[in-house]
Amino acid sequence: MNTLAETTEFDAYDASILAALQKDARITMAQLGRLVHLSQPAVTERVRKLELSGVITGYRAQVNYQRLGYGIRAVVRVGRAEYARIVKLVEQTPEVITAYNVTGDDSWVLEIAVIDVAHLDAVVTKFCVMTETATCIVLNALRESAPVLPARRDSIKPTIKKVTGR
Repeated sequence: MNTLAETTEFDAYDASILAALQKDARITMAQLGRLVHLSQPAVTERVRKLELSGVITGYRAQVNYQRLGYGIRAVVRVGRAEYARIVKLVEQTPEVITAYNVTGDDSWVLEIAVIDVAHLDAVVTKFCVMTETATCIVLNALRESAPVLPARRDSIKPTIKKVTGR
C-alpha cells in the first residue's frame, strides 16, 4: 500500500507553499504567490491540488490556552484498557486536546488543558479508575505545530557512522 507522500509529486514550489501556509494560513493567495514567486492563479491552483489530494486537510486557528482560562496543560499516559471505553471517555472529555493511541507500555498518550490542580485531578481520575496513568505537567513548549514538509529519503543522514574493519 502506497502512502500519500509516495503517490503525490511535490516540487520546490509545493514545499514552499506548504511551509508558508503552515506558518500563516490566513495569507492571501496574492501574498503567497509573491512569496513563492508564482502568479496568483498558479499558486491558487497548486493550493487547490494540495487540498484535493488530501495533503492539506484543513485550516484552523491556534489559541492561547492560558488566555482562555486554562492554567495547566498536561500529558497523561494511559495504560492498557479496553479500547472502546477509552475512546468513549476521550470523546466525552472536552479537556482532552490531543489523544494518541500508541505502542509500548502505554496504550494512550493524551494532552489535556485544565483550569487548575483540582480540575487536573478530576480529569485524570476519570482515566485512572480504568487503568494506571502517569501525568506530567507541561512547563514550557519549545516547539508546537512545527511546519512539516514532504518527506525525502535523501535528506535522512545516519547519526552513527558505520565502522569498517581493517
